[in-house]
Amino acid sequence: MTILDTIVARKKEEVAATKAKVSLAELEKYPLFARSCYKLRESMLHPQRTGIIAEFKRASPSKGLINGESSVQEVVKGYQDAGASAVSVLTDQDFFQGNLQDLSQAREALSIPLLRKEFIVDAYQIAEAKAYGADIILLIAACLESSEIESLSAYAKSLGLNVLLEIHNEAELNKSLFDSIDAIGVNNRNLKDFSVSLDHSFDLVNKIPDRYIKVSESGISDPETIKTLKAAGFQGFLIGENFMKTNNPSAAIQEFVAQL
Repeated sequence: MTILDTIVARKKEEVAATKAKVSLAELEKYPLFARSCYKLRESMLHPQRTGIIAEFKRASPSKGLINGESSVQEVVKGYQDAGASAVSVLTDQDFFQGNLQDLSQAREALSIPLLRKEFIVDAYQIAEAKAYGADIILLIAACLESSEIESLSAYAKSLGLNVLLEIHNEAELNKSLFDSIDAIGVNNRNLKDFSVSLDHSFDLVNKIPDRYIKVSESGISDPETIKTLKAAGFQGFLIGENFMKTNNPSAAIQEFVAQL
């Protein structure tokens, strides 16, 4: 089994256990469930913003602990103030040391779109994302069938959420071209062995239809890389551990953006 297989198997167990504790009907009564979501497209293309989706991530399976000190509200507010177009918060506990409370705390601090970064295998997790304050959900093509991508993205849209679909290759792209998707992200990290190559983005950018926001994800640590990716046709850039691995992620993104 790859690490992705392991995570997905664990996620299915986790969702079953959570469903037994909190019903969908209960989630729908949470105060944040009724709020209107910020629009991803507007924020990504806003002339005063950078196109960066800046991530709050404590740990990862490949790197272990990245940052166990920084507070979620302080970091995400710093990201917003530096010009990020959206913020991503990892909510997986077992492999990334995140949780849903991080998501709701981030929501309190932000007035830009918030992504629940999670391995979604069940519509319940999408309702959960809405209930805890997310504006965007992530669907990963590598762990979903085409029919699942279609039904899960349609459900997310019915709740007013934005959908970011993550792909790694052309086959995953071709099975995922639904009108219920807002943005397509090319993950430069191979989720099977965690190697990183920006060639994934450059190979796929012109194969993604222009009706989708195009996002390059992972392996971005240099402002010059963003300039190159932008010239190639990307409008969004998901940056994870580059800021979080520093003692002060807010200062790190400010310095990064100053060089753009």
